[in-house]
Amino acid sequence: MERSRMVLLLLLFLLVSGVSAFISIPKESDPEIAIPFIYVSMVHDGISPEDAERLLIKPMEKALRSIKGVKEMTASATQGYASVTLEFEAGFDAKQALQDVRTQVEQAKSQLPRSTESPVVNEINTALFPVMTLSISAPIDERELIGIARQLKREITALPNVLSVEIGGDREEVLEVAIDPLLLDAYELDYAQVLDIISRNNLLIAAGALDTGIGRLNLKVPGVIEKLDDLLQLPIKVSGSTVVTFSDVATLRNTFKDPDGFARVDGAPAISLEISKRSGANIIETVAQVQAVVKIAKTLMPASVQVSYILDQSAQISTLLWDLLNNILSAMLIVMIIIIAFLGVRSSLLVGLAIPGSFLMGLLCIYLLGITLNIVVLFSLILVVGMLVDGAIVIVEMAEKQMRAGDTGQVAFTHAAQQMAWPIIASTFTTLAVFIPLAFWPGTVGEFMKYLPITVVLCLLASLAMALVFLPVVGYLFNRTGFKSAKKVEAPTPSKGANLYAQLLSFFLKHPVKTIATTCGMMVLVYIVYGSYGAGITFFPETEPETAMVQVHARGDLSVVEKDNYLKEVEKRITGVAGLGAVYARSFAQPDGEGKEDIIGVLQFRLEEWHQRAPANHILSILAQKIKGIPGLYLEVIEEEDGPAGGKPIEIEIGGVSQSDLISSADQLLGLMRDIKGFISIEDDRSLPGIEWTLAVNRQEAARYGADIISIGNAVQLITAGINLAQYRPDYSDDEVDIRARFPKEHRTLQQLEQLRIKTAQGMVPVSNFVEVSPSPKVSRIKRVDGRQVISIRSDIQEGLLVDNQLKALQARISETAFPQGVEFNFKGEDADQKDSMAFLIKAFIVALFIMLLILVTQFNSFYQSVLVLSAILFSTAGVLLGLFLTNQPFGIVMGGIGVIALAGIVVNNNIILIDAFNKKRAEGIASLDAAFMTGRERLRPVLLTAVTTVSGLIPMAYGLNLDFIGRKIALDAPSSQMWVQLASTIAGGLAFATLLTLFITPCMLVLGDRYFKKGAVGA
Repeated sequence: MERSRMVLLLLLFLLVSGVSAFISIPKESDPEIAIPFIYVSMVHDGISPEDAERLLIKPMEKALRSIKGVKEMTASATQGYASVTLEFEAGFDAKQALQDVRTQVEQAKSQLPRSTESPVVNEINTALFPVMTLSISAPIDERELIGIARQLKREITALPNVLSVEIGGDREEVLEVAIDPLLLDAYELDYAQVLDIISRNNLLIAAGALDTGIGRLNLKVPGVIEKLDDLLQLPIKVSGSTVVTFSDVATLRNTFKDPDGFARVDGAPAISLEISKRSGANIIETVAQVQAVVKIAKTLMPASVQVSYILDQSAQISTLLWDLLNNILSAMLIVMIIIIAFLGVRSSLLVGLAIPGSFLMGLLCIYLLGITLNIVVLFSLILVVGMLVDGAIVIVEMAEKQMRAGDTGQVAFTHAAQQMAWPIIASTFTTLAVFIPLAFWPGTVGEFMKYLPITVVLCLLASLAMALVFLPVVGYLFNRTGFKSAKKVEAPTPSKGANLYAQLLSFFLKHPVKTIATTCGMMVLVYIVYGSYGAGITFFPETEPETAMVQVHARGDLSVVEKDNYLKEVEKRITGVAGLGAVYARSFAQPDGEGKEDIIGVLQFRLEEWHQRAPANHILSILAQKIKGIPGLYLEVIEEEDGPAGGKPIEIEIGGVSQSDLISSADQLLGLMRDIKGFISIEDDRSLPGIEWTLAVNRQEAARYGADIISIGNAVQLITAGINLAQYRPDYSDDEVDIRARFPKEHRTLQQLEQLRIKTAQGMVPVSNFVEVSPSPKVSRIKRVDGRQVISIRSDIQEGLLVDNQLKALQARISETAFPQGVEFNFKGEDADQKDSMAFLIKAFIVALFIMLLILVTQFNSFYQSVLVLSAILFSTAGVLLGLFLTNQPFGIVMGGIGVIALAGIVVNNNIILIDAFNKKRAEGIASLDAAFMTGRERLRPVLLTAVTTVSGLIPMAYGLNLDFIGRKIALDAPSSQMWVQLASTIAGGLAFATLLTLFITPCMLVLGDRYFKKGAVGA
């Protein structure tokens, strides 16, 4: 206590720094996690899936196969596009992996076709996901709407916290050269000749300089097309004195590329802006800056322009932060009330200081480590509230006892800190031992959950410093004026509850074998009953969604306009449904990425605040009824998923050698799923039935005419997307605009193919002389995994059923069914994640037990007593399963597993305190029976108090209760708490059950150990 002022100054500095860190720390919803996926995208206009597999995917796969650390390589080929996705092993170095992929892609470029666009390497990073999406809609000209969006993009991009802004729904400008095929024939012109003239006359030639000896003159030949007139006046043929210009055979217009989709917000044409923040930037501040820019920009827009916020993570994060902070406050309040009831106001103030002190020191360390304040960190603070006071309770309770015996505050707190230092250190480190392995959880789930053990470890270390360093000093100063006379104060009279406990303990100590045997029999019964009649297991808890979408599926070779008309019909039906916010509709010619190819559009919408609407399941069921029965459409309602899980819970990958075997096996599997029932929204990635037109060139016949594939292919392109001739930069645009030649719309038909004429050595010849146009089955997508073709089947599960039970039933039927030889089934999705998580949690549990045993043997120097301490873990798991059985709840792999492991480190603390006190009394020569009885009576209050504070701190979260002290509101089952109910109830229920057993069983086991293992009991 000689350096008390220095200790207080250090405490003050840490508290002030903690407050500053809390204000400055970046705040977000889900933590930024490293997703171990990198994909390479390749674009080649018009290439078929078969050619994309052969010419794009296979060379890229060969180059990427040599990269170290690749867990799985997936490839997909569609019309005009191919991609190769690499999944890396857990713990990969993202920067090194990205560099390796880019190096191999550069080497593979030379093996790709010349007309293939340069491959793009993309990293999947949650930090780059949009934090805000806004839409701009208005019944105005498309060019004007796009101009408004691009101007707003430039203003938002200039903000310091904004990383990027992507525009969705706009189209690239193009200068379309519509060449009339009839006029070409009339003037006896070849389209290739016309197109070559444009390319050769859109050049800027630096002719050099002329040095005359008396001066130097720079020369240039300006030929770049800057205006439409420049192109229209180009001569393309001279016949005598007649000059045929470009305007005689073609018309020009500034337009946009053909639409590949349409976007609307509440029925009005719209363009979206997706805004991503910089890594480490505060989402709330970023969104506020964007909203300020939009507010100013809106004053300059036409009155008809509407700006809607489709996605705004700041609102969600603000609500989550506020709810979780209220949960922390309510937990602190409950804990303080209990401490006051047990210890009185003076002592409770000392114990209560440990909570904000540990919190602020922990937050300071979190801030210095560069971790953001997210929902996992906030829940971790709630979880640890009751544990932070355990050491403080033991110190204050013993110091009080010393002061009642007549010691001064200085002597009492010094003695308490010295006497209880090792038990508190041992109990803290046994708790840390179960959380530390969780920080090494691999995979996406581990990246998401690792912030829980990190936060708990930092806060517990801070609580250890508070209990052993700062609290004794503050307690000494707090009690300098009290108990100065060192007069003995009578101990308080034991309560009725304490007397009842003493009577029961005395009875059980007389029959230790029967007591222990009965308890063990009860635990075995609990395990058997839950294993036979329990509610099963789940992977990750479900939460109330804030957004949802409707996916619109249709089959057939539909145009983008036809697809959009279908989408409009669905829009009309959902208009006016209560609980929905703005509806963002988007149709597209072809879905992006790995989406099912029969998706023709999506409707995305935010739900109103959860307390102002019906439950999401009710709203979505109404939606499903309203959109039911539209001919030709299959509609799927999908709700938002929180946490690390994503996609459909059932995913089965069928692999084999033969494509026909894969298709027949997929049909068999789909039949089994229909027979079992309970599988809904089933989808697979087989090619949809459709027709594609093949232009088969008779090369020998074409050679007779002097034609080749390039001339034929270019002629065909005039009917489709056109030929890109050159670029020019108009005065009104900052970007270059493509000059694209093709036939007018009325000539872009299938019949025109037969009328196409190309110039050959024998004059203008119809391509039908050596080209045969014929229909053939369309292959729309090819998927490969690790170099072989696969088909994937995905499914949701009907509400009220468990994924694990459905999977087991399906796997049993697969084992009984005969499939073609060589076909293999690989279960992915939730099943794979569940197995990986379960395997890791079991390993983490074993490692934690070993570390705890090591600490306990070091503390007690006794194997028997160390194992006795760990026996509390069996009691706690039995309590968890009993609670789940009585409430008919499934066991959660992620949250329940973490709860059981965390519980293991918490429940042993009471045993450590009891055994330490027992050993000291035995060292004083007290008989084992009397020592066990006295230990139980004396340590009853601190044991109960530490357990009750931990349990009570979790009660609001376990019941989904949210107390808003500022708004004076009480909310039940709020979305912010739904994810954590399983974890909180697991720890609270298991600890309560284990504490009650520990108070009776541990003294009995100590007596039994002293009777049969005297050396082990005393410390050998």
